[in-house]
Amino acid sequence: MCKETFAELRAKHPDAHCELNHDSAFQLIVATVLSAQTTDVLVNQVTPELFERWPTPEALAAADRAEVERVLSRMGMFRQKAKNITSLAAQLLERHRGQVPRTQDELVALAGVGRKTANVVLGVAFNAPEGVVVDTHVQRIAQRLGWTQETTPEKIEAELMQLFPREDWDMLSHTLIFHGRRICSARSPACAACPVTDACPSAFNAENVGRKPPRSRSKADVAPSTKATPAPKKKARAASASPASPAKRKGKASKRTGH
Repeated sequence: MCKETFAELRAKHPDAHCELNHDSAFQLIVATVLSAQTTDVLVNQVTPELFERWPTPEALAAADRAEVERVLSRMGMFRQKAKNITSLAAQLLERHRGQVPRTQDELVALAGVGRKTANVVLGVAFNAPEGVVVDTHVQRIAQRLGWTQETTPEKIEAELMQLFPREDWDMLSHTLIFHGRRICSARSPACAACPVTDACPSAFNAENVGRKPPRSRSKADVAPSTKATPAPKKKARAASASPASPAKRKGKASKRTGH
């Protein structure tokens, strides 16, 4: 069933592709590192100047870090990203003669490169995917379609790799990312425009899928108060003297009578 659903999504998004602008494997790996916690749109606004000034690993490795930071300053974490891409360029020169490596193990050893970035480079630049790119869109849609109940990218990727053949891995991620950006958004997904609502168990209720339900607080959940209850105040005793004893009363009477 999941393969048929994927085929329908492919038909809906026949032009699905990596939306990071690049002209080489080097530019792609740099752009993908920059895309962490950042939209592809913003990356594509920044990389033209970046690649014009430092188009090769040699140029970027020798760049003034402060100048690279200035070019990236519109991005979040721009200082860390400037450090990552200049270090990455230097590592490509030192370890790989300036070439982008073609194995996942070699890629993830580079500065700023994780499994997702490595999967992007292997699939897009070399057409040799070793896994499925699982970003926020892929995770959300895989959960909504019922393909996985996992919540971590690593476990979701493992399940998708079992569900789909290797030749589909690269296009699977591009298609789901396109669908997530255009129809199956995180908030208010356009289910009426989706071609796979009949196969989607989350259709028209998709916004709540993948989220933890709010915790209901019952009386048993409320911890008892540890504040000590003040003791009741004692009533003040009357200020009047206690009545005289019988012996004292008798003595007083004798004095009055002369006895």
